[in-house]
Amino acid sequence: MSAVTTSFAETAADGIREPVIELVDARKTYRTGEIEFEALRGIDLQVTEGEYVAIMGPSGSGKSTLMNILGCLDVLTTGSYRLGGEDVEQLSEADLARVRNRQIGFVFQQFHLLPTLSAWRNVELPMVYGQVAKAERRERAEAALTRVGLGDRLDNRPGELSGGQQQRVAVARALAGEPTMILADEPTGNLDSASTADVLGLFDELHEAGRTIVLITHELEVAQRARRIVFVRDGRITSDEQVREVAA
Repeated sequence: MSAVTTSFAETAADGIREPVIELVDARKTYRTGEIEFEALRGIDLQVTEGEYVAIMGPSGSGKSTLMNILGCLDVLTTGSYRLGGEDVEQLSEADLARVRNRQIGFVFQQFHLLPTLSAWRNVELPMVYGQVAKAERRERAEAALTRVGLGDRLDNRPGELSGGQQQRVAVARALAGEPTMILADEPTGNLDSASTADVLGLFDELHEAGRTIVLITHELEVAQRARRIVFVRDGRITSDEQVREVAA
């Protein structure tokens, strides 16, 4: 197999899909006293349902700021952001909390697992805050862990799992809430090469099953596992390429 890249704008859609992410002229300026720093400088980005997109850039490129915007952890200075058809700028703090809990499944470089809780209890935590019934929480947590290959590790605590397995628990936690998209921020940053391959293989499986995945990374070999790579530098998108596998 060999990889061929083409301009995203030039690739034909194979069906009408709803946009999950719509950013138009997105700008973010940070102010410290009289000093201003423009972290995002007019980004236009659309991600449709079922896409697997990597956002890549060096340190200081703006990709972390973009991740915070996409995850509703920060707001734009100017421009617009629609997530799953909702205008994020019009949402209250309570609404934003609801969106983060129900529409976005977060996977971070740090696993953020509570060491005293079993795998399934770590997975159910966001659903507790989402007021999902207890029996349903357990059922969905077990189903998510089974889906990521940890059906036999439900009662293990994080310290009893490898790094790759802990990240799988984090992915299961993201999946259990049935989010609109999975937002993964440097998810392989703390993993060895074997565990990295394991987790990226899981993302491949989730993509094939129709999940929308947005992956933030500074590593090209990780970004190349996605189907589309958006390169960011100095707060702007410098290229947007669709990755298509073809027979050699």
